Amino acid sequence: MNTAISTELTIQHVRVTENEIIARLADGRVISVPLACSWRLSEATPGQRAHFRLIGSGQGVHWPDVDEDISVEGLLHGVPARRPRSTSAPKRGALRRREPPNRRTQPTRVKRRVQSGGHSARG
Repeated sequence: MNTAISTELTIQHVRVTENEIIARLADGRVISVPLACSWRLSEATPGQRAHFRLIGSGQGVHWPDVDEDISVEGLLHGVPARRPRSTSAPKRGALRRREPPNRRTQPTRVKRRVQSGGHSARG
């Protein structure tokens, strides 16, 4: 009979350097992932990176200053977080690329001839 020992993965300690996120797990393993896996942390200041707390009894880490959460599973898989696409208006002073108008959606212009008594105004 095969029995598997179930161990829940939990983080005991986290350290963030300029290049990586390092987590020590309760089972003794150390996980290291590139800081680029979290665009929020890679853009954060060293002080913001240092301000974190373990959440879910060690199942994840939360950085309140940059609103970033990373689970132990996320660290193990090392899948980079996607940067959200901006749907807001451009910031003041930002250059905005302007697309040429779609000719098919432009209203047609009607040329009118001015008629006065059946003769044109030209002589």
